[in-house]
Amino acid sequence: MGLRIQTNIAAINAHRQLGIADAGLGKSLERLSSGYRINRAADDAAGLSISQQFRADIASFKVASRNAAEATSLLQVAEGAVDQIGNMLTRLKELATQAASANAGSNLDKINAEGNKLINEIDRIAASTEYAGTKLLNGTFGVTVSGGTFLASIGFQGATGLQSDTTYTVAVSVATGYITISATIGGQLISQTLYGVSAPSSGQTTEYSFAALGLTIEVNSDLAATSSATIISHTATASNFQVGAKNTGDDRIGVLIGSATTSALGLSTDKLDSVSEAQTFMATVDTAIGLLNTTRGDIGAAQNRLSYASANLATTIENVQAAESVIRDVDMALEMTSFTKNQILLQAGTAMLAQANMAPQSILSLIGQ
Repeated sequence: MGLRIQTNIAAINAHRQLGIADAGLGKSLERLSSGYRINRAADDAAGLSISQQFRADIASFKVASRNAAEATSLLQVAEGAVDQIGNMLTRLKELATQAASANAGSNLDKINAEGNKLINEIDRIAASTEYAGTKLLNGTFGVTVSGGTFLASIGFQGATGLQSDTTYTVAVSVATGYITISATIGGQLISQTLYGVSAPSSGQTTEYSFAALGLTIEVNSDLAATSSATIISHTATASNFQVGAKNTGDDRIGVLIGSATTSALGLSTDKLDSVSEAQTFMATVDTAIGLLNTTRGDIGAAQNRLSYASANLATTIENVQAAESVIRDVDMALEMTSFTKNQILLQAGTAMLAQANMAPQSILSLIGQ
């Protein structure tokens, strides 16, 4: 074995190993103290990029979950108001049944007065029910529309309040006295029927308002006894609840709440002041109850859909957080093992470096001899 004093290979090697152990110990200390396996991009550039995207998605999912909860609250407010309107319709049916009987006599004035007050209260509730400043039951919630054209000129002179990318089928039957408009908006098939209508006089047009759908059409005197047309609109914007992390239709839930105003329900005042009118009004109230039940059913269906969306979001948040944790968080047990190993290596390396530095001193004894 050669003895050299200019270059101590053993000391250099021990110093290098000591540096490796010290760096490993420092890295373990950093990970153990932070709880993260990745503390900077140099630790794992790809892993950091993926985990950052996961974090952004998790934050977005949490907001989406709150959106779903707030949307459910909104629908609960609407349902509560619809429930009260339903109670008033039930009372109106009672009053109409009472007034339709010949024994009502002098009570008709009182019955009619109560009926009028109930109808006015229905309009008040429909107009005042709101959530965070958004009206819910006046026919404006869910869709804001403008403009419109139609494909068939069979008597429809004008149509306003149409929604883009939506096909409206208008079925008109003067013989039976009704006009029906149906449309698929926000994935939901909705319709409204006006009863007791008649064809316009020759050379004139009659305007029909479908408040529940936010539509107004004008029908001219050339209308056949039974006709239908397809109407397509120009522009519109729909209200949606954001329940996902992306800007796609699949990450939004559209909710439409039909109008609960008396005009949308086909109700009007002073319909209980005679037996004959009360008898007719009974059928009108039944129709209104049916329309309101449809609205309430839509609200309930939307609530159920939002509840499933909320449950899915909770599961998604949990799973994405687990995936992000696997990539970014440190395994404390494994890292503690590495820390202990490097700590021992550091102590051993320090001792061995001292021994390596002592080795050249043996040359002094050789020189002394």
